[in-house]
Amino acid sequence: MTKLSLGSHPYLLGFEQLERLLERNAKSGNEGYPPFNIEQTSDTSYRITLAVAGFAEADLSITVEDRQLVIRGRQTEEGDDRVFLHRGIAGRQFQRSFVLAEGVDVGEAQMENGLLHVDLNRAEPERVVQTVRIRKG
Repeated sequence: MTKLSLGSHPYLLGFEQLERLLERNAKSGNEGYPPFNIEQTSDTSYRITLAVAGFAEADLSITVEDRQLVIRGRQTEEGDDRVFLHRGIAGRQFQRSFVLAEGVDVGEAQMENGLLHVDLNRAEPERVVQTVRIRKG
């Protein structure tokens, strides 16, 4: 049996980039840290919330790379003289990636009570009808 990829299907033209995004996202291995929620806040907006307890705003970065929202966290080790008897609060570095559809833009981000909120907005699609003239050969 031959595997038919999305980019090679005869009725789906120009979706090669979507196939690459799906493959890259599947390989990223986002293992579950930090936990996050995705909620729809209106018909055209969303909010991603990550639990980033212990991270300061300076420890976090948010970028958009090739239609992917990438959120990274890296804590600086301050006070190396501390001795932990138990360390249950995860402070390891992380990277979370979310593939954004065409027309979805990143709005603002804010920290609140150990939660990082990132707002996304989707523009209303323009409905355009195009008539193609047939030229005589």
